[in-house]
Parts: sequence; C-alpha cells; structure tokens
Amino acid sequence: MLDWFLLVSSLLVLSIGCLMPARYLPPLPNDKLLHFAAFALLTLIAARLTDNTQQMLAASIALLVLGWVIECVQNWIPGRAFSWRDIAANAAGIVCALVVVFASQYFFHQSFFY
Repeated sequence: MLDWFLLVSSLLVLSIGCLMPARYLPPLPNDKLLHFAAFALLTLIAARLTDNTQQMLAASIALLVLGWVIECVQNWIPGRAFSWRDIAANAAGIVCALVVVFASQYFFHQSFFY
C-alpha cells in the first residue's frame, strides 16, 4: 500500500513540476540531473510494485513514454520546450535503476519483486 502511495504521489509531484510554467519554477542547478534522479526513483518504486521481469520492463517503457509525453506537452507551456536531452536523462535514470534492480537480484539474491 505504501509503495502505491509513493508511486502516485511521486508521479503527481513530477507532473506538476514538469508542467508548470517556467516563471513559477525556482532556478535549477542541473536540470538533467533532476530528470535522471526523478525517473530513477520512479523506476525503483515501480520495481516494488511489479511481480516479475516482464512487468518491470513494461513499467519502465511506460515511464519512458510518460517522459516523452511530458516533453511534448511542454511545447505549449510558457517558457518550456521539448528537449531530447531531457528524454535521454530520463532514459539514463531508468536504465541505471534497472541495473540496480537486476544486479541486486543476481548478486544478493534479493528480489525487488514481491
């Protein structure tokens, strides 16, 4: 139950932050690092909610598509723009989180899956 709350609240915070007009945002030290961290965290949370590898990969693809949709919507938000670099940072965060999930299964025989 807590994992679902974390996922939904994280998605909500991410969506609000990404879809807010630029003039309302504080200055960001490194936008790409924030993209990387946000999508890595979302992937780790999603890993806790999946039952197997196939579901985990499907959730990862869904997160990547979500990042792409958010970037597309940003074209219509004042002060925001579509960025392939943001999508690349999102993808890098997802891939790094997947490496952590699968490495923990392989090396520690500890599953993220229930």
